[in-house]
Amino acid sequence: MDKKSRRQKRHKHILKKIAAGFRDIHRLVVHKSNKNIYVSLVDDMNSRVLTGVVRKKKDAETAGARIAEKAKKLGIEKVVFDRAGYKYHGVVKKVADGARKGGLKF
Repeated sequence: MDKKSRRQKRHKHILKKIAAGFRDIHRLVVHKSNKNIYVSLVDDMNSRVLTGVVRKKKDAETAGARIAEKAKKLGIEKVVFDRAGYKYHGVVKKVADGARKGGLKF
């Protein structure tokens, strides 16, 4: 099993947990590419993306703070953190820390 398929398997497992008990809470989704980090706020009840942020990986904490700021403008304070199967370290952890510092509660 290669790295990508292991991540996708972890992501399916995470989504099952989120779907089971947190459908009514908005989801903060993180996606990584080689250069950038993408952070989106998703409304699963209406199946739509509310807002998003794209930053360079070195500015991951800034991306988390920026998405928290946008969420506050939309009146959202509590979210579920969806790391999309990525391990919780490095830039994924920095995004979470930045969002928490910005005032979002996970």
